[in-house]
Amino acid sequence: MVFNVHDVLTAFPAGVGIGIFYFGGLLWTVRRLPTSQRPAFLTFGSFFIRNTLSLGGFYLVMQAAWGNQGAGQWQRLLICLAGFMLVRFTAVRRWGPARTSTMTHKRI
Repeated sequence: MVFNVHDVLTAFPAGVGIGIFYFGGLLWTVRRLPTSQRPAFLTFGSFFIRNTLSLGGFYLVMQAAWGNQGAGQWQRLLICLAGFMLVRFTAVRRWGPARTSTMTHKRI
């Protein structure tokens, strides 16, 4: 599997942008839920919009016809997903559940 440098330099930032949109929208939704008059509508509407636009972005990155390889390259999708996952790991580390200093384990 050979990665074109141009593919990496365009697909990875695109994945980061898609991730920022997706997880930023998720954070916005979660913060608005306590004050929402229709939380179910907000939850499902946000989920639908975030998923539709994110999947569309992944599809566009995969079908882009730049470089020598043409459209429909799964390698670009893989690189894009790596950027998306980087944003996910960063968001979970920053806004995820608080960690306790002492962990208690139950022994059976």
